[in-house]
Amino acid sequence: MKSSTIKSINWSLAIAVITLVLAAIFSIISTAMLSGVSWAIGMLIVFAIVLVGVVFDIVGVASTAADETPFHAMASERLNGAKQAIFIVRNADRVASFCNDVIGDISGIVSGTAAAAVVFQLSIQFGHGDGSIFQNVVSIMFTSVVAALTVGGKALGKSFAIHFSTGIIYQVGRLLYFVEQTFKIKITTSKKKRKSK
Repeated sequence: MKSSTIKSINWSLAIAVITLVLAAIFSIISTAMLSGVSWAIGMLIVFAIVLVGVVFDIVGVASTAADETPFHAMASERLNGAKQAIFIVRNADRVASFCNDVIGDISGIVSGTAAAAVVFQLSIQFGHGDGSIFQNVVSIMFTSVVAALTVGGKALGKSFAIHFSTGIIYQVGRLLYFVEQTFKIKITTSKKKRKSK
């Protein structure tokens, strides 16, 4: 079996495990945050989850659209985050897979589950928690709004990511630099192979 095939299989298995762990974490956190809060706060939490999915989707698209060349100029000037940005662009396929597929899909699933919990709380609040027409209407309206914000946000985000990919990836690189320096952990590793355009 070719080494590239083995690496691809290993990456797929790693993504599956990461997705499992992150999905569990997202679900636990969202459930804990929604427990005992009002339906209004619950709605804000749902919208925050949707926003997380949109932001990561933007980063994933930007990583595939960005050119590596500007970051080498930044790195030569020793700008913080430039080397991390180069790492992101060189690993655009994996970054996009993680941001768009893992975080994006998890956010979509968790936001749907959280929206259902908010609808239930809202129905109880107004004394219609028995599967009435009121609950059905509220459920349809709220889930539709969540779906529209998710799809519309990602559509708008993709256009934004393509046009401002260099700036977005540089800011993400700066964030990674800050995390690496603050917590003394190595997230990015340099490679000699350049991304071909």
